[in-house]
Amino acid sequence: MSSTESLRRTERGAVGAGFSERRIATIIASLLFTVMLVSFRPFQPTGALESQDADPAAGGDIVNQVGFLSLGLLAIFSLLCYVDRRKLAALLSPWWLLLLGFFFLSVVNATDPAAGTRAAIFTLMGIISMAAVISLPRDAESFSYVIAIGGFTVVGLSYFGLVALPNQAMHTAFEVESEHAGLWRGIFSHKNVAGPVMACLSFGGLYLWRRGWTRAGGLLFVAAMVFVFNTGSKTTAGLVPLAILFVMMPSLIGMRLLTPILVAATLIVTALATLGIVFIEPLKELANELAPGLDYTGRTTLWAFAGEMIAQRPWLGYGFQSIWGTPLVQDRPLWFDDAWDIRGIVHGHDSYLDIALSMGLPATVVAAITFMLVPIRDYMRVPLYRENVYLGDLFMMVTLFISLNGFLETFFLRRADPVWLFLVFGALGLRMTARFPMPGQ
Repeated sequence: MSSTESLRRTERGAVGAGFSERRIATIIASLLFTVMLVSFRPFQPTGALESQDADPAAGGDIVNQVGFLSLGLLAIFSLLCYVDRRKLAALLSPWWLLLLGFFFLSVVNATDPAAGTRAAIFTLMGIISMAAVISLPRDAESFSYVIAIGGFTVVGLSYFGLVALPNQAMHTAFEVESEHAGLWRGIFSHKNVAGPVMACLSFGGLYLWRRGWTRAGGLLFVAAMVFVFNTGSKTTAGLVPLAILFVMMPSLIGMRLLTPILVAATLIVTALATLGIVFIEPLKELANELAPGLDYTGRTTLWAFAGEMIAQRPWLGYGFQSIWGTPLVQDRPLWFDDAWDIRGIVHGHDSYLDIALSMGLPATVVAAITFMLVPIRDYMRVPLYRENVYLGDLFMMVTLFISLNGFLETFFLRRADPVWLFLVFGALGLRMTARFPMPGQ
């Protein structure tokens, strides 16, 4: 016979099981992952990034400031309360700490240290939030829920926008870049943000499918890839199958150690094929012979100008956010053969060059080690357990894809830019996967 007291104990036990630490950690990780991707200003052509440092009196900006800071505080709280201390210690990578040291030094050297400090806080909150997303899930099943919830929220809202808010979810002919009219951008500010984010979500779909979530994984992969093709980004559409092929195929045929070689070779070749044809004379001549007029949509003009500026301050650079949009660039004369009007450019369309401009060449070397060499080393150290292998492949695909994309776009250390956050996701994810076994459930 049961007593009232025993029923109360049973009820409390059921409630406790429903809100176990494992479930609470999964909920927090899902919330952080989803909101960091969606942002507090979805369907805004100007995007969340441009408003974070704006006048708080401007509509909605205070929401961004309070929102992202609150996420950062939630991430810090969850890391301290729900994450094993060994994992917290593992997050403190010497290379990441050195890179952040250069970053904060560039903030001090900025032409507007106050604005730079505000932007740096957002950047730090983003890194901490992604560290929490990586560390909080207790097992692979929990991590799968995080990927599924975040992925389907982003994809679902983006497709909803195409129907309900087409002028916000697609580029229009009335914008500055009218040539992009009709291309999809979903909840994001630009197709060049939407494409890489959807590409990374397609990798998440593959991860779910490999783990046995075949319907959810297949649907997320297909929906994300359809979106990628409609962003009109040929680079993104070409890099996705390349990342999948170079990471997954060696693992499937029992030659997993081939992946680091392919990844390193791809990064080197891409660097030579982009920056190399601007700064290495023999490669420049070869490119002129094989592909006359190759300029990556005018980017080579930007890169050449950036190289000239870097040569003047090679060690510490010009400071955070102290080049593009400043008199140093705006007062430059426009030459008749310039492919782009550099005076109005907001960044150098190359993450590595922009690091050198703002932080100096030593910081660029540290960034290359942090985002390329260290993840490759961590991938080689991933223990050959089923769940760790699947996670390692996911993080390596994300890291390879974003690192390659960095040769054509700028997003490193760029506040809450979702493309940058996915690089943090991949690099820190490989660090954790290489050091701790991931339980199946």
